[in-house]
Amino acid sequence: MIIKRYFLLPLFAVAAFISCKKEGNATEAEIAEPVAAKTIPPASQKYTADTLASVIEWTGSKPTGSHSGTISLHKGSIFVKNDSLESGSFILDMATITVTDPKEGKERIDLENHLKGLKEGNADHFFNIKKYPTGTFEITGIKPKDSLSLIEGNLTLKDITKNITFPARVAVMPDSVTIESDEFTINRTLWNINYSSKSVFENLGDKYINDDIKLKVKVKATRQ
Repeated sequence: MIIKRYFLLPLFAVAAFISCKKEGNATEAEIAEPVAAKTIPPASQKYTADTLASVIEWTGSKPTGSHSGTISLHKGSIFVKNDSLESGSFILDMATITVTDPKEGKERIDLENHLKGLKEGNADHFFNIKKYPTGTFEITGIKPKDSLSLIEGNLTLKDITKNITFPARVAVMPDSVTIESDEFTINRTLWNINYSSKSVFENLGDKYINDDIKLKVKVKATRQ
């Protein structure tokens, strides 16, 4: 999957926002329909994402516990003008989904393969990386809020695009840019990640997985 041209289509009608609130220590991201991508301004400076120093941390939970892990970037670019973040786009490498629980051997591998959809009969339970090997995030807006920035962007997973807004710390330096978000949550079912969701399936008892996934984004990019 590559970055879709519909990012550049005229502004879609915006759906009602999910109100911003706290889930433990994580803010619930505002989620709306996709909007036009933020254009790259003339005379802006390009910074290229360092894929070894950039990571998305995730946590999923259920009544009996939680699992955590990471996803890496395949590539990405950030554009800066007058020492301010202007725009950017990133491709997520879904084959890099890794479980960082204190698990070893077969148990960890089985969970990673389940998330990737590599086990027979479960391809669409979570991410189905054979059909959807990448995800994308493209910045559509940046707004200051206190000491943070609110970053708005189109997140595409499994060919479904939603616009999300989350708080982050942005540092622009002569040779690098860093973006580090606070922890925030998204509702996975909005991207058709429905496995064991009690909002989608009935009679699960306590055998469900919470719809909210907790995320933390860390990106470092270097000047070109």
